[in-house]
Order: sequence, then C-alpha cells, then structure tokens
Amino acid sequence: MLGLCLKYEQTNYGSKLQALATIKIMEQLGHKFQIIHYEKGGFWFKIKSLPRIFNSTFRQDKIEDFSRSRAIKKHPEVAQPILERKRMFKEFDAIFFEKYEIVGKYYKDIKKIAEKYDSIVSCSDQLWSPAGLGTNFYNLMFVPDHINKVSFASSFGVSQIPWYQKKATKNYLNRIEHVSCRENRGAEIVKELTGRDVPVLMDPVFAFDKDEWLDIVPKENVYDEPYVFCYFLGNNPKHRMLATEFARKKGLKVVCMRHLDQYVAQDELFGDVSPYDVSPLQFLNIIRGAVYVVTDSFHGCAFSIIMQKEFVVLYRYALNSISSKNSRIDSVCANLGLSDRIADEDAILEDFFTREIDWNRVVEKQTLYRTKMWNYLKSALSLNEKNENTIGK
Repeated sequence: MLGLCLKYEQTNYGSKLQALATIKIMEQLGHKFQIIHYEKGGFWFKIKSLPRIFNSTFRQDKIEDFSRSRAIKKHPEVAQPILERKRMFKEFDAIFFEKYEIVGKYYKDIKKIAEKYDSIVSCSDQLWSPAGLGTNFYNLMFVPDHINKVSFASSFGVSQIPWYQKKATKNYLNRIEHVSCRENRGAEIVKELTGRDVPVLMDPVFAFDKDEWLDIVPKENVYDEPYVFCYFLGNNPKHRMLATEFARKKGLKVVCMRHLDQYVAQDELFGDVSPYDVSPLQFLNIIRGAVYVVTDSFHGCAFSIIMQKEFVVLYRYALNSISSKNSRIDSVCANLGLSDRIADEDAILEDFFTREIDWNRVVEKQTLYRTKMWNYLKSALSLNEKNENTIGK
C-alpha cells in the first residue's frame, strides 16, 4: 500500500490534471494507494508556522492571496462566475480524488497514518517551495525512518534556497531514499546541498502521450470556429496585447480564461470568448481544439507540447524576481529542444509561429524521458514480478 502526498485542492487546471496523471500512473503500476490529506489543524501548527513569515516566497504568496481576495470583493460582478468555476473543480475532485482520501487533521494524525504504508510518495508540483518548509508534510519529515520515502519529480519552484533554510532542506533530502526533481535547477540544488546526483524527471502529465491522454480525457469539440487559446495566470497587460494583435492578423477568435490566479482589470476587455464554467477535462479539450496556444503557464506549455500544438510561452515572472518560478518552463523547453518557443513581452508572436516544430524529434525526446520516469518509479517502489506483468510500459 502506498501513501501519496498529492496537492490537488487548489483551483488550478494544471495542478488538477497533474494530480489526475499521478493517479493514473499509480493505477497502471498496479499499486493500491491512498491520498494523505493533511488538514493542518490546531494551535501548534500555527505556532510552528510563524517562522515562515520571514520567507520571501511565503510572503509573496500571502500578498497575492490577500490582493486576490480584496480585488474580488471590489468587483462582485465576477464573484458568482468564479464560484461557478470553483464548483466545477469540486465536482472534478469528487469524481477522481475523494475516494482515495484519508484525512489527518493534526500532525500526530498523519504520523500515525504513515505507519500503515510500505512507501510514501511526494508527488510533483512546487511542493518543496521554501514557503512550505514549516509544514513538514511534502518533504516527508512526518514519515518514520523505516518506511520507504520517494520524491516523484519534485519541484522547489525557485532557483535558490534561502541561506537560513539550507540546513533544514539538506536534512529532509538526506532522509528520502529516492529523490528526483522536475527541473534541472532542482537537481543542482540537491547536488549542492547533499552531494547526491539525482535524476530529472518530467512532470507526471508527460507520462502519457497524445493518444493515451485520449483514453484518460475523451475528445470533445468545444468550439466550432478556429481560435487562439490564451491561458494567462499572470497579470502582464503586454501579454494580452501581443496575443490579441496576433489573433487579429490571423483572423482568429481569442478564447481566454479570466481572473485565474488573480483579478486582472484588463481581462474584462480581453478575448472574444471567455468562459468560467470550464472543468479540467474541458480545459484540456480547449487546448486540443486550438489552432495556436499562447500561455505563461507551465502546464499550459506542457499540454501544448503533449497535444502537439503550435505554441508560445511567455515568462510570468520577471527574470530578476527572487520568487521567480520560470525555471520550470526553462527546463521542460530545454530538455525537449523547444527553448525557441519562449518569448519575452516585446516579441512579435508571428515570428515565433513561422518557426516549424519538428514534432518527431520532440516525441523522441519525450519518449526517452517517459521511459526514464516509469523505470524510476518501478525501481523506487520496488515492484514485484506480479505487478511488473501488469504495467505494459
């Protein structure tokens, strides 16, 4: 039996589909598993979390949360549509995740729960962000020494660990028997802190190719007219202007999704079609149906690659930002030979889309990383011969 430390509760399309991919991977590996849901309750959790206020990434995240809530209150006209979006996410959770959940409200509860598993896996996404260090959950500090601990394509989400967290980060990394990272920079951080050489694995969504995703999410034609899909989590107005100009030159509609990570005033005037009631499954089909994709999102980039879409990815964070999470995009594009699809805010998108992508070469690279991913998990989870025969990978 496996325990999964899997982050899926937030209202984010990429996180939901990454979590779904992880579930499907474990099912194909033939393991029984549960998702450990840590509710982080109690007075002592709040006390132990106080040092996080000194972490710049944590403060930035909290500032963004506060700004988002305040902006929504100032614009009640978007509150109801956003609630409808959240409802779609909750329905998705009920279908795919809730049946696997085991809940621990307090730290002592998850420590007790951990005793029942053969292995516990911390699953992808930015779970090792310096902002979350104090919870001691995704870094598997709550797991007893004798239980096998596995990190699956884990991400620090930043390019540098704060100096005052390096010792604690080194301590939890040394406790984990099997470590893998999602970014090249993440593997470098592990090497710098522990001396260990660890593999760089693709995000779980890359475990399945274009055709295999059809089995997971059946194809649906969402819109009849050709369109450019713009998936922006950031608030950069230039990104929206670039996309609009490109779409107009091509005579295409712009399909966008408004106010995703925050309220963005320009979004009110952006796009020709801007639905709110979109489930994660419909989101994937919107990417499938697009002629072009313009995004500042890691998973927007990832699914554009998997679905072999003509795409451009724009940096959401300033290059000199201490809380930048651009390294995720840098790694996936570099590892697949697609770094020339990264544009800055002064780019002419048409120039990028005239460059033809050699999808055969990209698929070859994806296949190598996919094989590496499956082999890593088989080894880390010590599959027996019976389970090996069920994988078909």
